[in-house]
Amino acid sequence: MAAGVCAAAKPCVGHLSVASLRQSVIVSVLFTLFGGPGIVLVVLPWLITRFRVADEGGWAKGVAAGLMVVGMIPLLESIVRFVRVGRGTLMPNVPTERLVVSGLYRYVRNPMYVGDLVVLTGEAFLFRSGWMVPYTLAIWAGFDLFVRKYEEPTLKKRHGVEYQQYCGRVRRWWPSLSGYRS
Repeated sequence: MAAGVCAAAKPCVGHLSVASLRQSVIVSVLFTLFGGPGIVLVVLPWLITRFRVADEGGWAKGVAAGLMVVGMIPLLESIVRFVRVGRGTLMPNVPTERLVVSGLYRYVRNPMYVGDLVVLTGEAFLFRSGWMVPYTLAIWAGFDLFVRKYEEPTLKKRHGVEYQQYCGRVRRWWPSLSGYRS
């Protein structure tokens, strides 16, 4: 989006002021590092594995690295999309103003969580810890519970019919190749 002038004569990006943009970016980055994603992808796996990489299995290290890189893409893409398109953050108590249904959200309703699960699968390969598989499954169950009990009802209230139509066309966990068009 090109920089312009908002109605209040403040510099802005699209309709988002530079100050709001900066604040959304800072909140999103801090939440990613020190909130949910940082805890799920770094702190808890460290407590489980102490980040001890298995000596054997060169192929597993390659698979692990690939999965971890691919899994980070949805998280990073979502941060940018939530700030620029949704005009908010990925933090639940500082939500987007607009429903985000573009980018990876065209194909799956929860790309950040799917990406997190891919990263955790990569960590399971890298650390070869017997505890990483049940941990990953427990995280998926926790994500699913959070999505069904908090996120979806909240988004239904906030975005009404638009969100219901989106849910009717885009699956929660398994990407669709056709993609959503609003």
